[in-house]
Amino acid sequence: MARVPLLFLSLLLAAAGARAAAPQRIVSLNLCTDQLLMALVAPSRIASISWLSRTEGDPALLPLAQRLPANHGGAEEVLALRPDLVIAGQFTTGATRALLRKVGVPMLEVDAASDWQGVRRITREVAAAVGAAARGEALLQQMEGELAQLALQRPAIPYRVIGWSGASDDVPGRDTMFNTILEAAGAINLGARAGVGSFDLEQVLQARPEVLLRGATYGGKPALRNEVARHPILRKLPGLATIEYPEAVYGCGVPRAAQLALQLAERFAGSGGRRAP
Repeated sequence: MARVPLLFLSLLLAAAGARAAAPQRIVSLNLCTDQLLMALVAPSRIASISWLSRTEGDPALLPLAQRLPANHGGAEEVLALRPDLVIAGQFTTGATRALLRKVGVPMLEVDAASDWQGVRRITREVAAAVGAAARGEALLQQMEGELAQLALQRPAIPYRVIGWSGASDDVPGRDTMFNTILEAAGAINLGARAGVGSFDLEQVLQARPEVLLRGATYGGKPALRNEVARHPILRKLPGLATIEYPEAVYGCGVPRAAQLALQLAERFAGSGGRRAP
């Protein structure tokens, strides 16, 4: 009978050791890993996030992001934070990542996800690295429920949508998280269907979108693209609705993307009358 308490004690010690080994001073250098990290761990374990999360990050996480220390991706400022784990994207802050590797700072380099399977993989990878596997699975379970809800309410005729903010070179196409979110929300991404990554005003008119998704970061800044996006000729498209969206966040392959798709589907439904296909 004495063996049972001993086994129970060993399990407790093992669990305590696992908790002790979890990193407690985590630095994120990438906007998308910021969003995932803030969803996975307590703020007390986050030593710093990228400054982008205070300007272009998820609006729902902005109050938390503004309370956390921010970095600009410099190696010196990261080392000064004495991190026990740095999470970075594979295509950003290259010089910083190289230096941190050279001095032996523990680092997880996360690639980008452009579909739901990629979201599952990356969430589990980061959750395991920060000692929050159970929390990661909970986020994914919520995501699966939201995707199931989206599938049930998918419109019979998909909305014709383009992400366009007035410039000809910033239209998200296929193989992007933007496209994945749009399709989950019951839309056709006209940028993906055309097979091009740029649209001028004439091409937008020819594509005949029902909804124009416009990046929120461009709305309040003086720029020529704003004048183009407000061109009177767009009024010739019957029933065209314009919806602002946080464009940087739509590029992040995180579980919250399913909730963004749900919100977008609701905005599509409330955007007004539809044209005949």
